Amino acid sequence: MKRLYRNRRGLYRSRQGVLLGVCRGLADYFDFSVIWIRILAVLAFVLTGFWPVAILYLVLALIMKPAPVKAPLSEDEEEFYHSYADSRSMALGRLKRTYEQLERRLRRMEDVVTSRDFDWESRARG
Repeated sequence: MKRLYRNRRGLYRSRQGVLLGVCRGLADYFDFSVIWIRILAVLAFVLTGFWPVAILYLVLALIMKPAPVKAPLSEDEEEFYHSYADSRSMALGRLKRTYEQLERRLRRMEDVVTSRDFDWESRARG
């Protein structure tokens, strides 16, 4: 049985953030008010001379993945999201393999149904 991951949160950039979503993402992850995180960020900008914190902010924006549009409900969904966020070509390859497996299964079913040995009348009666 698969576990639900509704309450599980990772460190993501928020899609509702003001500037790249870093502050809101940090606030969501650490369960703080976004106002306090933004105040701390502005204070850090002012007190450090802007550039060190600006560089850190941009590095965080590049490292943090954007938050999923829809929260993953299972481990498979979460794994797919991370594979897609890390490498779109890897995720597309995974989707292609999945659909190729489905196509092979459908072909095998079609071969059984359309074979000469398949007797429709005995299947309908039985």
